[in-house]
Amino acid sequence: MANIRLILEYDGTAYAGWQRQPNGLGIQQVVEESLHQLLGTPVTLISSGRTDAGVHARGMVANFHTERDLPPAAYREGLNGLLPKDIAVQDAMQVRDAFHARYDARGKWYRYCLCRNPVRSPLYARYSWQLRADLDLAAMRQAASALVGRHDFQAFRTAGCAARTTTREIFSVDFAAEGKLLFIDVRGSGFLRNMVRVMVGTLVEIGLGKRPPEDMARLLGDGRGRAGPTAPPQGLCLMEVWY
Repeated sequence: MANIRLILEYDGTAYAGWQRQPNGLGIQQVVEESLHQLLGTPVTLISSGRTDAGVHARGMVANFHTERDLPPAAYREGLNGLLPKDIAVQDAMQVRDAFHARYDARGKWYRYCLCRNPVRSPLYARYSWQLRADLDLAAMRQAASALVGRHDFQAFRTAGCAARTTTREIFSVDFAAEGKLLFIDVRGSGFLRNMVRVMVGTLVEIGLGKRPPEDMARLLGDGRGRAGPTAPPQGLCLMEVWY
């Protein structure tokens, strides 16, 4: 029995999120059906986590077990010949039998893209949150520094989050400007449901002058009601998972 690890890239615009679900098409379902075609038997993917509807990924990790004896490249090329154009396997490899994409993960990197432009940009509409006002980056950086470390992020999760504990560790929050685009890179040990999007929504409110930077530190350990809005899904991308 081989244990195969896949690294997947996808545009989440047309999907109801990663997870297979009864009321919408999940990316997991599409990949599992393609694996069924390739291998001739049903396959269940174990993923490093879930992405919500409209969220993208460059480095989603998933693994599955199979009795077929194929070279790793055959999984990559075979699946890419069956998958739709908005989903692709970037890498496939055989790993140790005990490897688990979720439980063995040590950290994740998410990137959120903001498009700062007074006029809407059709080219960036699928991959960014478009803002037509200037942002105070110094205030946003000051606020983001409070997020780094091990904290209770209860205020930064949305309804339906089933996590048993709301304590997480954030390794870093970095900002990078590229023309009219502003990238917010968040690296951490793990994340609650919509945690990064709520963090970004709060940072944007601070950048717009709607709340002071000191509010971010006050929110840690507080209830969800005082945090900022949940940023739109299309600006978020899972970049990498570490093991």
